[in-house]
Amino acid sequence: MHELHSLLIDLTLISVYAAIITLIFKKLKQPTVLGYILAGIFAGPFLAFLPTVTEKENLTIWADIGVIFLLFGLGLEFSFKKMMNVGKAAIITATSNVFFLLFLGYNVGLLLGWPTSDSFFLGSMISMSSTTIIIKAFEDLNIKKQPFTNLVFGVLVVEDLVGILLLVLLPTVALSNAINGTALVLSALKLMFFLVLCFVTGIYLIPTFFKKIQNYLNDEILLLVTVALCFTMVWLATSFGFSSALGAFIMGSILAETGVVERIEKTVKPLKDFFGAVFFVSVGMMVNPVMFMQYAYPILVITLIVIFGQIFFSCMGFLISGQSLKTAIQGGFSLAQVGEFAFIIASLGMSLGVINERVYPIIIAVSVITTFLTPMMIKSAMPTYRLIARILPEKWLLFLEQNTQNNQTTKQEERLWNIVFKNYFIRLILFVMINYALIGCGKYLIKPIVYLFLPNVPARIMVTLLTLIIMAPFLKALLGWETLLPHALREKMPNAFVIKEVLFSKWKKHQIVQKVEETITEKANILTMFGFHDRLEKIYYRLWTEKKTNRPILILLTSFRLLMVCFFVMTVVHQFLTENPKVISVLVILSLIILTRSKWLFTQYNKIETQFFDNLNGGEIKE
Repeated sequence: MHELHSLLIDLTLISVYAAIITLIFKKLKQPTVLGYILAGIFAGPFLAFLPTVTEKENLTIWADIGVIFLLFGLGLEFSFKKMMNVGKAAIITATSNVFFLLFLGYNVGLLLGWPTSDSFFLGSMISMSSTTIIIKAFEDLNIKKQPFTNLVFGVLVVEDLVGILLLVLLPTVALSNAINGTALVLSALKLMFFLVLCFVTGIYLIPTFFKKIQNYLNDEILLLVTVALCFTMVWLATSFGFSSALGAFIMGSILAETGVVERIEKTVKPLKDFFGAVFFVSVGMMVNPVMFMQYAYPILVITLIVIFGQIFFSCMGFLISGQSLKTAIQGGFSLAQVGEFAFIIASLGMSLGVINERVYPIIIAVSVITTFLTPMMIKSAMPTYRLIARILPEKWLLFLEQNTQNNQTTKQEERLWNIVFKNYFIRLILFVMINYALIGCGKYLIKPIVYLFLPNVPARIMVTLLTLIIMAPFLKALLGWETLLPHALREKMPNAFVIKEVLFSKWKKHQIVQKVEETITEKANILTMFGFHDRLEKIYYRLWTEKKTNRPILILLTSFRLLMVCFFVMTVVHQFLTENPKVISVLVILSLIILTRSKWLFTQYNKIETQFFDNLNGGEIKE
């Protein structure tokens, strides 16, 4: 009789442990993901009193397949239509969560004495919530149909997309042990080329292909075709230098646009569940239970950061976007956990050898604790809301209520916000790439030439100055035309109290309408004087003037671009001139003053843009 291969024995152990423990967890009404991790701890090499897995290297392959099917399933649920309909509340909340928690986690890691790479991975891991855990908790608590859950799902869609981008960019940052601008922009260009190629080709060919073969698709053939397409895209992604997870997600999101996506989800689900279980068990196998006590302090600190950080930033995001205090608290308390992307990012860091071994058990421990607490956090949202409603001053509650009522978004306004967000992120990506390219121009073209004619210190000053001058029109474009608007309004517009006096006077209705029309016409003329012809800028101005509650969101968007401009100026000064933080701070402030006050730079950028579109249109003048 032939002996069983060790891999089959290991899979048997994993299946037995996972089956027993998940049955117990199901009885206790706990998430099965935690059961898989606990099964991995039992199957791992750190508990000698139980039979353990022997061929850990072979199981790594199965775990990689698990990641592929997890991301493929995530792509099937993603859908570009769903992404376009998530709304401003989900985009604002998800963006604030990811960026602020990434920043907070990075600095907490540094305060704990961790190196830069570990800190950056920590911030990335705690910045996203768990789609699986939240959906399961909503189903168990029977609240999936409540209004706030749709907002939470929208936040999770955006966070999943950010997680995919992090999987692409983290290896570049980690392997260089710094934020290498040239490497990042090359990675971004490579990613954009790959995505455009895959989506344009895929969206055109694959749904058409499925329509042609629809009459031949039984469950068996559908499974084979789907898995073949998934692994083909995985192979293409790895050939381009990207992760297998990205390829699986792309193919899933392409298949989500076909008419048979529901059948695909149902057919692939058993494979996804099994290999997903293997992945989570392999995660648990890397955890030494002794480390829970050894790293108790960082585990406690990071757990508190995740819970309170997610609640605070989520609530602020929902409130700023015009949601009620009740909805904001319910949504914020639902998002207070570490997601599956933490495991995938941690596995990526371990495979690249760029994070310390202690990070893995710490993030697993934080995930286990926050996952256990998720149902309790959701249940405690309403008592917390009632407590806050009793404590807050009446004026604050009235303000929040008015903010909610005044910020009820019509379909027309929601369409305008979708245009703003789409154009905002496209322009942001475009100008970030242009400015990175110009920094590379300064490094590889301007610097060698200048150093031929000038000594060290004057050469550094000249290279910095020339690079910033070349970048200035694009930094102005990245900063946005909005910085000119307050100055324009102060100089040209009538006193703001005129409108107020008109509205509260006893004039007749036609006189009020006439005065308002005159004011609007005058504002439009001022916008024309300053060259604000673009559709996006008019939409921005319309949103700003129609509702005061829109202004915090627009200010937040502009503030983020302001931070990006500061980052680019700091990068240039740090790379070409000096590492002295005081000098860098002074030059950043001086640059911001020049950029915000300069109309000439804005005019220069308009000339560049006009020339570009004239060339694009073959020299024809665009009306």
